[in-house]
Amino acid sequence: MKRIVACVLVLAMVSLSCGKNDSGCQPVPVANEKAQLIAYCSANGITYSEHTSGLFYQIIDPGTGASPTTSSTVSVVYTGKHFDNTVFDAASNPVTFSLSGVIDGWKIGVPLIKKGGRIKLVVPSALAYSCAGSGTAIKPNEPLFFDVTLTDVK
Repeated sequence: MKRIVACVLVLAMVSLSCGKNDSGCQPVPVANEKAQLIAYCSANGITYSEHTSGLFYQIIDPGTGASPTTSSTVSVVYTGKHFDNTVFDAASNPVTFSLSGVIDGWKIGVPLIKKGGRIKLVVPSALAYSCAGSGTAIKPNEPLFFDVTLTDVK
C-alpha cells in the first residue's frame, strides 16, 4: 500500500511539473541594462539617440528612398555582434524578409531609415531574444549590436 501511495505521489508531482518553465530566467527590464548600453556606445564611438522603447541607435545615413513599416518586406546587409564585438551573424549580400518576423529592436529601428540608409542598433535584451536566446549563438537576456544597411523596401 505504501508503494502505491508513493507511486501516486511521484506521478502527481511529475504531472504537475510538466509544461512549466523551470529555466528560472526572468526577462531583464530595459532600464536595468541602460548603463551597459551607454557603456557599449561610448566604448565603440556610437553617438546614440534613445528611442522611447529603450533602443539605442545612431543613424549613419538616413537614406532617400521609401521608408519601411513593420509589415514591409525589406532587403538588408547587416552585421550582428555580441557586446564583446564578436560577430554572431552577418550578411554581406542583401537578404530579404518581412520586417514583421524579426526582433522588436529591428521592428523599431529599421523604419527610422529609408531605402539606402544605414543605422547602428544597440538593442536591449528585452527587444532582442529576451529569455529565449537564439540557439547557442545568443544567450538568454543578452543585449546585441547590429549595423544595418537598408538596400530595398517593398
